[in-house]
Amino acid sequence: MSRRRRHLLLGVLCAGVTAFVATVPYHRDWFDLWVYYDAVRHWTDAGGGVRGAGLYDYRVPGQTYGFTYPPFAALCVLPLSLLSWPVALTAGIVANLGALALILRRLAEPVIRRHGLDRWTSYTLILCMLALLEPVYDSISFGQVNLLLLALVLTDARLLSTGSRWAGIGIGLAAAVKLTPAIFIGYLVVTRRRRAAGTAAAVAVGTTLVALWLSPGASHAYWTSALWDTSRIGDLSYVSNQSWQGVLARLSAPAEPERLWWACGVVAVVGAWAYRVDKARAVGDVRGGIALTGAAACLVSPVTWVHHLVWLLPALAVLADRALEPPRRGRPLIVAVAVYLILCSYVVWLWRYDASGVGGFIGSNTFVWTELVLLLALPLRPPHPALRGPSGGPGRPAPEPREAAAARP
Repeated sequence: MSRRRRHLLLGVLCAGVTAFVATVPYHRDWFDLWVYYDAVRHWTDAGGGVRGAGLYDYRVPGQTYGFTYPPFAALCVLPLSLLSWPVALTAGIVANLGALALILRRLAEPVIRRHGLDRWTSYTLILCMLALLEPVYDSISFGQVNLLLLALVLTDARLLSTGSRWAGIGIGLAAAVKLTPAIFIGYLVVTRRRRAAGTAAAVAVGTTLVALWLSPGASHAYWTSALWDTSRIGDLSYVSNQSWQGVLARLSAPAEPERLWWACGVVAVVGAWAYRVDKARAVGDVRGGIALTGAAACLVSPVTWVHHLVWLLPALAVLADRALEPPRRGRPLIVAVAVYLILCSYVVWLWRYDASGVGGFIGSNTFVWTELVLLLALPLRPPHPALRGPSGGPGRPAPEPREAAAARP
């Protein structure tokens, strides 16, 4: 295909994706960003200011939702509360798009370099594909923080691959903002990255203690009460909760799910995760280990809303890399396309009002089964020699793009 025709097709694709994203009926009106913004403003306006406990007294008018993250997260949001809502909204959108750009580079660049793909074409195509993923679209549409946290974790993964002494800071900050990324500290422990694990733990604990010093009232309210109050998060049986806890909640609704079954499932998932991450460590597959940890995080978290599934993006990158390997292009390509289409499909919403029966059990938990398959069957490989540095990171230059190689005499 000529360059001109390829650019024309990419332009048509970008226009179609833009039209879809602008008109899709599932827009979330930046609901979560508004909760962060309004809760922090309520907190600073309440008696005692940031030193008081007013942060967790806030509820969305007419609803049960409130601020659900640790006080350190609220301190990070605090500058936004000083702005008008339109300016704060713009800042939130820009931050999420910036995080998405960083994620795109961290995940796509190794694949593009390894397979000698045209960089401009590849980035354009992948960006369009990311825009159609329900978790990515919802994260931006809700004004969520998960893309920012994933960007921090992937930056740490890059530092791990290059043997940097700064590795661990991003994971520690992500764990301080939201508890779920703390499983990546476990990843550092399992892979025997003691220095990085110590750094991550120190950053997470240190920032939490800073929040305790600056906001003693909110810290006490969070760790003793708000953390355990699931009513402020939402209905655990809601179909958007694509975690092991969500499966049990839908099976037992309207009763509460049995905690023993949840604990047994978590132990099984953590055991499988630790085994597979150790296998990834043995072959030097940092990207595979990070991808496995993202899938495990979605499974073990009590609440994994659909937009939290951006933690599966590293697994999609691994699948795409394997699919482009010439000797085994068939089956890996089918698996990669199937996982991508599932995450684009909005399929679980078909059972939004009724998840009963065998069909409801299978269909309403589609993303949970996808997470489980990725955890158990994600292919692991040693780093390609063209991408390996001192500790598995980038080393010598990658091969030329295919077009350039073909044009040489």
